[in-house]
Amino acid sequence: MPELLEVEIYRRLADSVVGATVQGVAAHDHWYLKGTTSARLLQRELVGATVVGTHRIGKLLLLSFGERPVLGLRFGMTGRLIVRGTAAIDYLEYSSARDEPAWDRFVLRFADGTDLRMRDPRRLGGVELNPSTDHLGPDALTVTPSQLRMALLGAAAPLKACLLDQRRLAGVGNLLADETLWRAALDPARRGGSLTLAEHRRLHRHLRITLPELLDRGGSHMGDLHHARVRGGRCPRDGVELLRRTIGGRTTYSCPRHQH
Repeated sequence: MPELLEVEIYRRLADSVVGATVQGVAAHDHWYLKGTTSARLLQRELVGATVVGTHRIGKLLLLSFGERPVLGLRFGMTGRLIVRGTAAIDYLEYSSARDEPAWDRFVLRFADGTDLRMRDPRRLGGVELNPSTDHLGPDALTVTPSQLRMALLGAAAPLKACLLDQRRLAGVGNLLADETLWRAALDPARRGGSLTLAEHRRLHRHLRITLPELLDRGGSHMGDLHHARVRGGRCPRDGVELLRRTIGGRTTYSCPRHQH
């Protein structure tokens, strides 16, 4: 977390600063500045610039400034967006329940006296001017059936690992992968390239249903499986104890009865 859904919620909040002009940039945490981006470069390129739009691909939020460089915001596991004093999301799974202004890693201050802040306890996110998106696969919220088939074609890795691989499919994280595969009745440990055409269609259908539904509910942690993702938890559909395994480097919950 944040996964695609949380970053889409952030993007919608960031839309409120479209038309605002940057008056100042606070970027004191040099670890948080990625690539060749520096505090001096951010000041030079962004001060005086006006936000003209927002965009998202996978877990990357992009702010555009017309002829100026695009600003990319990555939130890692614990980053939150706060705009004009309003947090897009009050709670993140796997993050601290505390809310400390000392965790503000990056701030855009606008001419109208408001600001946009990235608050990140574990400093796992980052800020970059003109970030490359060439390494990202199609966005999971809009992926087509043919794009999904190509993403899994010939894959020897476990199915869940394929869904988590941002080069294959951008935006899916641990919670969304488990929820989608549980709904699609697919075993997360099976080889990604082993799906039949019917299973590809089923997986795509559940991606296109699950993501918008959880977005409307408020985030990746609002899935039907989520409350059962604990040791000894039982499948909400079948009532059997869930399997708890490590797949793709992430703790994974699945139903041994209906997921094949």
